[in-house]
Amino acid sequence: MAKKSRFLHGQKIEPPPIDSKISIVDLIDQTFNAYNAARFREACHLFVERILADDVTVGVSLSGAMTPAGLGMAAIIPLMRAGFIDWMVSTGANLYHDTHFGIGLEMRRGLHNLDDRVLREEGVVRIYDVFFHYDVLLKTDSFFRDVIAAPEFQRTMSTAEFHYLAGKYVLQRSRVLKLTDKSLLGAAHELGVPIYTSSPGDSSIGMNVAAKALAGNKLQFDVNADVNETAAIVYGAKKSGQKSAILIIGGGSPKNFVLQTEPQIQEVLGLDEKGHDFYLQFTDARSDTGGLSGATPAEAVTWGKVDPDKLPDAVVCYLDSTVALPLLTAYALAKRKPRKPKELYQRRGELVKAMKSAAEKKGTL
Repeated sequence: MAKKSRFLHGQKIEPPPIDSKISIVDLIDQTFNAYNAARFREACHLFVERILADDVTVGVSLSGAMTPAGLGMAAIIPLMRAGFIDWMVSTGANLYHDTHFGIGLEMRRGLHNLDDRVLREEGVVRIYDVFFHYDVLLKTDSFFRDVIAAPEFQRTMSTAEFHYLAGKYVLQRSRVLKLTDKSLLGAAHELGVPIYTSSPGDSSIGMNVAAKALAGNKLQFDVNADVNETAAIVYGAKKSGQKSAILIIGGGSPKNFVLQTEPQIQEVLGLDEKGHDFYLQFTDARSDTGGLSGATPAEAVTWGKVDPDKLPDAVVCYLDSTVALPLLTAYALAKRKPRKPKELYQRRGELVKAMKSAAEKKGTL
């Protein structure tokens, strides 16, 4: 008999029948055997076995309409509370729609194939098959305009500081309404998780800030602070002997913003670094169109975004994030004990100062 090939040592594909008692862990570990199911199994293993180690700082990018689908309260907040998310970059839209829930407004299941002209006549807005009344937008706009009129907002600040301060007001409203963990902005405020927005003008929050500026409001977003703070978070983790991991939900501008931290450190500031240690992405975007959303971790290596030595620890799963994120959350919470929150929001200043000092010593500033 010929010698068995070294390529035939993988686990035998012989899953048990799925029954009513199977756990989420067994379902994924035993029946996700091939194709994108297998990539998702690999993603789960990477997440719980490597990324969630105590010495890893975990950044998350969030794009696509995740919070309108309820995934803020269903998945992201539980991950935050377990200490599995240390910092985030999100679209402003996700944070705006997240606020609906935190201030007691409703979004409903709907249908994607109704006549949108009829919906418009009845004051119904839809995000594919998520429905809500137009008043939800008006009431959320009013909430943000009232919030940013407060004295503490009359200055320039990073988007992380803005979201932290706004999260306090969302949390206060939630408590008055006896709502618990409906808003990730509120949870992030409690847990000291900094949340950045890479395009602060590209959402209804930014639109309301702009409108208030016409009336003399002094709030301005400091995008320079955002770039430096996110880079400092990664640099601080790596220089303290820890590792850096990025969980990318979707693509777009938030994906680039979490990844550009390494080129900011290496290319712009001239500091010695090699790239993020762990890269995990859920996406439906193709790589051959040249878009950032579908760009692979191997391509990211050429930019210095991902450590080339750690490329085997990178997983891209081509799966709808609204399917992947709940499953990943359930798997992680079943397999991993909670980590102590790093409370990076409170450490932003010291981290930026340390990175600046390193660049000054290097002579690149």
